[in-house]
Amino acid sequence: MSSFEVYLILFISSFTSSTILPGHSEIALTALISQKKYEIFYLIFFASFGNILGSIVNWYLGFYFLKFKNKKWFPFKKKYLDNASNSFVKYGKWTLLLSWVPFIGDVITLVAGIFRVPLHEFVIIVSIAKIGRYIFVSLIALSIF
Repeated sequence: MSSFEVYLILFISSFTSSTILPGHSEIALTALISQKKYEIFYLIFFASFGNILGSIVNWYLGFYFLKFKNKKWFPFKKKYLDNASNSFVKYGKWTLLLSWVPFIGDVITLVAGIFRVPLHEFVIIVSIAKIGRYIFVSLIALSIF
């Protein structure tokens, strides 16, 4: 498998991990680091980029598609939306620093769209959280392998 294909697979895994689709980007990143065949910078870059883009999809879902929240196919349950909304009301856009947390982070990014957080602010805060997470995962993986 070429390096391009590996980075593309990591990107897709990271993208799906931050949307409603299942993905295991931390496991994929750690597995690739353990092989010691790929550049750490590019692994972190593609994992982060995919994850940030997936979060932007969630933001757009919140911004434009909240009217469908009572439909069966809508990806987030009312209970999770209510919890995330309460946190968002209390702590504001800084709640997005938790966007890296599995499951919770996905809902937080959707709620940011609902509350109309400006996209440029959203991207900056989410990028800090997501890139920080992948750097942390990479450092741990490097210390093990």
